[in-house]
Order: sequence, then structure tokens, then C-alpha cells
Amino acid sequence: MTKHKRPTLQDIASHLGITKMTVSRFLRDPNTVAKETGERIAQAIEQFGYIPNRAPDILSNAKSRAIGVLVPSLTNQVFADVIKGIEQITDKAGYQTMLAHYGYSEEKEEKRIESLLSYNIDGIILSENHHSARTLKMLEVARIPVIEIMECEGSIQQAVGFDNISAAQAMVETMINRGSRYIAYFGARMDKRSQLKMQGYEQAMQKHGLTPLNITTEEHSSFTLGAEQLRQALVQQPQLDGVFCTNDDLAIGALFECQRLGIAVPEQIKIAGFHGHDVGQSLTPQLASVITPRLQMGRVAAQELLNRIHGIPQQSPIINLGYQIHLGESV
Repeated sequence: MTKHKRPTLQDIASHLGITKMTVSRFLRDPNTVAKETGERIAQAIEQFGYIPNRAPDILSNAKSRAIGVLVPSLTNQVFADVIKGIEQITDKAGYQTMLAHYGYSEEKEEKRIESLLSYNIDGIILSENHHSARTLKMLEVARIPVIEIMECEGSIQQAVGFDNISAAQAMVETMINRGSRYIAYFGARMDKRSQLKMQGYEQAMQKHGLTPLNITTEEHSSFTLGAEQLRQALVQQPQLDGVFCTNDDLAIGALFECQRLGIAVPEQIKIAGFHGHDVGQSLTPQLASVITPRLQMGRVAAQELLNRIHGIPQQSPIINLGYQIHLGESV
């Protein structure tokens, strides 16, 4: 069996009758060679199936044209939308996106960041704004642009997101203004953002002189969990007339359980979720939810990161993209 030799820069150069340095310059920045020459090089690269070797660039501390992106979940639609937004920007700019998943674990986040930094990435997007001391030290030493998303509190360098507390409080106050008095909060995982939403819920309840009821767990979100929490809330508060959930999964589960138990939504119990997933908008009644700017968040974070990589000053240390209260038919 014949083993084919991997094409080299010299193969491309010899085929075109130009210097190896010219091909190398084109790969680093197409704008540094004549347009016609660049087109010929691009055609030859495709013809030969040439794959650039990035190792020398990494070892020489040159730009890797890669950014790191850390997300807590690859299956959660929230982060799938964020990644899509990021890659809409990075793909056009010719940057590779190196994804890492840390499962809401600060320790695992630290290890993933260490691994990404070993590839000499040019910048990094993080999904949290609280980190271990070692993570903070590694990022300081790396001296690369860092952007934290999903929240607009204080950050290491720059934050792109929305106010979870304000969003939660606004939705709960809407439910109160529509007549609910015995509203429960359903939370899962109880990561930082779930805690911030619970804080917003409690602020709304206390503002109106109402008693909060938190039904929370460290379990992962699911429709089944939302149904279980609905049953638990009814035991603890038989007068329950409202449910605000940390995400749409729990809200949908609660809505399904209401339908199974013969409880009218929103007449007897109003239900609201968070993030505004498509599935919630296709239900009957249509789910009320806080619509978050996930795709836009990814795009803005990626563009800000690339701007800073290229020496353009950051737009602002905190970019608040806001949110929308969608009432649907379940509130």
C-alpha cells in the first residue's frame, strides 16, 4: 500500500514557480501578496490539499488565529445559540473557534482554560464571571483579551450580557400585576445565574409584601423535574397561583403537569420561564418567558474580542444587551 507524502509549502511554491516565502506570507495574511498571485496560491492549495502546520507559529509566539470559548453545556440550546453567534463572526474573520465544556465546574473550567492557553490562543470568551484564583492568575499572565458573557456585572476585562436580576424581577412583577399573589420560584443546578434569578424573584415578592417560596435543587433541568417541582409547590402552598422558573425546561414541565392535573393555565396558575426557546412558543397555551439575546450576545462578544486582538480599544467594560418580557398566553 503506497503512503502518499503530505504536500509541503515548497511543493506549492515549486508548482507555481514562486518562492516558499511568498506562499508563507499569503497564508499569514493574503493582503501581503498581489491579488493575482494570491488567487493562484489559493487554487494550488486546494488542488494539493495542503493543510498549514500551525505548530511553528505557536512555538514562536505568533498569532494563532484561534480563540477559546468555554461553555458549561454543549447540549443546552442557550449556549448553542451563543456559539452560533460567535462563529458567524469568527468564520468570516478567518479565526478558528476552540470550544471547551466545563459542566458548571470551577475546577474543570480551570483545567480547560489551562489547556486552551497552551495552544497560544489569541483571546478567550468565558461563560462565567467568577473563577478560581489560579484561573485568574493564568489569564493575567497570558495577557490576552478576555470577555465574559451571560451577565453584565463586573468582570476581569469586559462583560457582554444582560441583567439576570432585573429580568427576573420584571417578569415576576408582571405576574403580580396580573393578579398572582402566591408565586413560587423553580430553580435547578443553582449555579450563579440561577441564584441571580432567584434574587430578582425575591426582590419582586418582597417589594409587593408577598412571601417567597423557593423550590430548588442541584439536579439538571428537565420537563420531568418541572413537573415534580409543581407537585411539591402545591403541597407547600395549596393556594399557589403563579410559577416563575429559572428556564423554559422547568416551566414547560410545570405547564404539562398542570394540564395533567386539570389545572387551568393561566386562569388558576400563571407560569413563566426564562430564555424564550422555540419549543415554549409552540405550546398551547404559549409559554410566557424572558427573551434573552443569545445570538446577538455571541456576535457582539466575538466582534469585541477580535477588535481588541487587532488593537482596537474595547467599546465599554460592560455591554448590556437587555432582554424582552414575552407574555405569551400562560401569564
